[in-house]
Amino acid sequence: MSEPVVRHFRQILIWPLQLMPLGHGQMGRHWELMHAAVQKPGSPWEARSTEFDCPPEEFQERHYREFVTFLPYVQRFLYGEGTTEAADAASWGRSPLHVFRRTDIKTVRMTYKDGCRWDFRVAHIDLYFFFDIDVAILAFEIMADDMPLRRAQDAMFRLGRAFPAQWDEEEHASNCPTLVEWLDQHGQVLCESDYQDRRAFLAHVGEFRSTRMAAHWDHLLHPLVPHHSDEEGAIRYRQLEYHRMPLMAYLSFDDPFALRDEDFYRLGMVTKPGDGDALPYSPKVFDDFERQCCYDRFWVPERRHPATSTRMMCNGHAFVLVGMHGNAFFSDPRTGALGQFRHQHFLLTMVAHFHKASLLLLRDRLAVAMSQLNIRNEISVRFFKREIRQCLEGFLRFNQRYWFREVSNQVLTDQLFQMLRRHLDTESLYVDVRDSVQGMNQYLENDDLRRQADTVVRLTVVTILGMIGTTVTGFLGMNLFDYASQPGAVKFGIFMLAFLPITLLTFLTVVRSRQLSEFLDGMADQRLRWPAKLLLLGRVFGRLRR
Repeated sequence: MSEPVVRHFRQILIWPLQLMPLGHGQMGRHWELMHAAVQKPGSPWEARSTEFDCPPEEFQERHYREFVTFLPYVQRFLYGEGTTEAADAASWGRSPLHVFRRTDIKTVRMTYKDGCRWDFRVAHIDLYFFFDIDVAILAFEIMADDMPLRRAQDAMFRLGRAFPAQWDEEEHASNCPTLVEWLDQHGQVLCESDYQDRRAFLAHVGEFRSTRMAAHWDHLLHPLVPHHSDEEGAIRYRQLEYHRMPLMAYLSFDDPFALRDEDFYRLGMVTKPGDGDALPYSPKVFDDFERQCCYDRFWVPERRHPATSTRMMCNGHAFVLVGMHGNAFFSDPRTGALGQFRHQHFLLTMVAHFHKASLLLLRDRLAVAMSQLNIRNEISVRFFKREIRQCLEGFLRFNQRYWFREVSNQVLTDQLFQMLRRHLDTESLYVDVRDSVQGMNQYLENDDLRRQADTVVRLTVVTILGMIGTTVTGFLGMNLFDYASQPGAVKFGIFMLAFLPITLLTFLTVVRSRQLSEFLDGMADQRLRWPAKLLLLGRVFGRLRR
C-alpha cells in the first residue's frame, strides 16, 4: 500500500509566553516598548495594520464573514471599537491586541533524522501583545505542497519544540529535528538550531534554574530576550507552559478515506510516524480518541462523498483539520475550510490558549509573591500586600475584559471552542485562580481589620488614661495656685514638671496598651476578685506574669 500524500499542508504554531513586569507595576504595556524597537533601522519586525485600517469601501467580504462569526463582546476583544465610540484611545485604542509581523524569514528548512531536508514556505510570523495582560503569543504559520504523510507527521511532532527534553546515547536531542534553519528571501541562512549542544542546555539550567531556549527561537523572538539570561533587553520573557508549542494543522488528501485509524490518531494526538503496518494501539485507545477528540459533523466515511470527507480533531494541544483536496468546501482559501482554518479557527484557538496563559500567569505571580513572603520582615510584608493587590486588579481586568465562555452562536465555532476549553481545562483553572486571589485578598482585608482594631484599642486606652492628665491640668487651670505673678522661668519650669510626666505616661500607655486593655476588661468584669485584678495590673508593669 502506497503512502498517502499531503497535497497541501499548513501548520500554525501558537506559543504563549509570559512577559516579565516592567517595574512600574502596570501590566500589559510591553507593546509600547515593541513599537519603539520596530522604529529602529534594520528591525525585522513591523507593526501590522488590521483589516479595519483600510478605507471602508475597500473592506472585503472575507473579513466581514470573520467579524460576524463572533459575538459582540468577542468582536470588541479581537477588533476593538470604532473610533467614534472608543472612550480612551490611550488605554484601549482601536483594539486591545497589538500585533507585530516579522518579514525577513521566508523559508524554514527542516532536516529530518534520516538526513532528508524539506523546505516550508513561511505564510506569516506574528507576535501578539495584549493590553493589560503580561502575555505575548507567537503565531508562526508554514506551508508545503505534495509531501508524504510521514514527513508531515514528523514536522508536526518535532518542529514546535522550544528546547529538547532529553538526549539519547549518542547525545542527539530526542524528538527534535536534527536541524532547523531560518532562510531569507535569497536562501541565505539567518539562524539555525542548536538542539545538539547538550552542554549549553545543561549549563544554563545549572546556572539560572531555568531552561534555555533553542538558538533559532531565541533569534526569532529578538528584541524579546529570555528573562533568565545575561542578554540585554527591555522586554523579557520566560516559558509559561510545556516545551512543546500548541499547534494547528491543515492536511488535504486526494482520498482522506484511505487514511487508517492509526493515521488519524497520530495526526490528532501529534505523535511521531509509525514504524510499520502493525497497529501499536488497542481498539479502546481509538474509541476514546474518537469520542473525546474528534468532531465528526462532516465526516461519514461510509458514504465516500466529498461533502462528508472533512474531519476535525482537537486535544487541547493541537487542532487538526483533514479533508479532500479537490473539494471546494474544504480547500477553497476564501470560502472553504482552509479560509476558516486560517482565520476563524485560528482566532478561537488563540483565544482559548490566551485564556489559559493569562490564568497561568496570574497563578504564577501569586506563587512567587507567596514564596517571597517573610512575615518577620516588614518590607517583605508590604511587598506581598502590594503584589497581591496588583494580582487582584489584574484578575478583575482580565475577568471583565477578556474572559468569556462562549465566542459565537454559530454551532461549529461554538462547539469547537467548547472542545478546546474542555481539553485545556480552563474553567477549573479559572476557579482555582479566582479562589486563590479572593482568598489572599480576604486575608489582607482581615489583616487590615485586625490592625485597625488593634489601633482602636490602643487609642481607647490612651484616651481613658489621658483623661487623668486632662483632669489634672484642668484642675491646675482653676487658679487654685497663683502662678500668674511668677517670673517666666518659674512658669516654664512648672509647665515642664507637668509636661514631662504626662508625655512619659502617654508613651508608656501606648507601649503597654494591650496589657492595659486587658486590665480595663478585668476591672469591668464583676466575676473577677480584686486579687486577680491586681495581678492584671502587675502584668501591665511587667512585675508579674500570668
